[in-house]
Amino acid sequence: MISWDDYREDASTTETPAPEIVKATAETMIQDSPTEPSSPEKPSEPTPFEPISSNPVNANPASTSPEINPTSGMLASTDSSAPQDQSTQPLVGNHDAAAAAVASMDTSVGLQELESSSQRIQVDQKRMINCRADLNQLVPFKYDWAWQKYLDGCANHWMPQEINMTADIALWKDEEGLNADERLIVMRSLGYFSTADSLVANNLVLAIYRLITNPECRQYILRQAFEEAIHTHAYQYCIESLGMDEGEVFNMYREVPSVAKKASWSLSHTHSLSDPNFNTGTPETDQELLRNLVSFYAVTEGIFFYCGFTQILSMGRRNKMTGVAEQFQYILRDESMHLNFGIDVINQIKLENPHLWTTEFQQEVIQMILEGTQIEIEYARDTMPRGVLGMNAQMMEEYLHFIANRRLAQLGLPEQFSGAQNPFPWMSEMMDLRKEKNFFETRVLEYQTGGALNWE
Repeated sequence: MISWDDYREDASTTETPAPEIVKATAETMIQDSPTEPSSPEKPSEPTPFEPISSNPVNANPASTSPEINPTSGMLASTDSSAPQDQSTQPLVGNHDAAAAAVASMDTSVGLQELESSSQRIQVDQKRMINCRADLNQLVPFKYDWAWQKYLDGCANHWMPQEINMTADIALWKDEEGLNADERLIVMRSLGYFSTADSLVANNLVLAIYRLITNPECRQYILRQAFEEAIHTHAYQYCIESLGMDEGEVFNMYREVPSVAKKASWSLSHTHSLSDPNFNTGTPETDQELLRNLVSFYAVTEGIFFYCGFTQILSMGRRNKMTGVAEQFQYILRDESMHLNFGIDVINQIKLENPHLWTTEFQQEVIQMILEGTQIEIEYARDTMPRGVLGMNAQMMEEYLHFIANRRLAQLGLPEQFSGAQNPFPWMSEMMDLRKEKNFFETRVLEYQTGGALNWE
């Protein structure tokens, strides 16, 4: 007889089968079938959406009833030449082989790179960098301040969607709501920060975490990386809520010179450490890590953020863009802790590796602080060509000199701007969210769930 497979092969030729052959085939199939199916229609070529089944049971109606495989419980094919549908075959592992592998497992494999893998870690074995002790042993703590900062960071958890942006949306859409200078400040701030926190997070995840060899500090770095993600989320939330041109805002770090300088300066200190083959262990590479820490903690987060934060918070104090300002207030609280953590890490490395803190290197760090200050002053001049929000570029320059002196003092270096004063003392008040009622009169800011934090 002619099977369906044979018939398909015949149908693909240019010759049309004689009517009597088709009729005979249909009659034969009816006679040979175990059950009596309905009379088949003339078969047609399969379409891409209805592939002809390769199941041998359907492929050959004249075959006997399929047998059941006693092992798998699946239908067993009686036609060895027919293609098998692999999707119907179960994947069965070898349980005996798994048990044998576990029984013969050598636990020293994978731990051999740790010199003291078979011993419990003592506190004096821990170091900030170049430590060979097991990084998986969190306790005992050597740097209690690092663990406390982790706990404080967790206590300060918040999310951008918690903040009401309704008033901001109405003010932003009102053509008379903000003047041109105020709109420029909002756009520039969101444009820079939306990228800056991503740069910081990338540096933490791809470089710093791998090279810091203390587990409690690593724990805080993980928390910081998460907070940087929240900050990026907050900027995106503000941009989306206000209906800004996302392409314009997110590309300012490429297209606006005063913003591009800040991003470029920060990125210039990540090239070496982002190389997966980079490792500390020599005075040169250890100093390269210190440069990165100074650039990102003392300059990027410690100087580059302050003009924009001051501008937006000053706007909030005047009951303008209160939702954006509240987001920035939360972010500044987080960033102040990031800054203090980074300064502590740098100073701890100095204590444990005094040979790195040479006179030449100290001079280099001073120059980095001065460069960062000058870049931020140029940004202030670009964003405040005229007086606005009770401040101007000259006042901001004075404030940045004050901030730079603080960073230098925190690193044990001499101040470079003699007599610089803080023209914005209210900025310190922005840190104390737990005791002070929100200055926008929207709600009480009890965002800290426990513990007290200190600014600087």
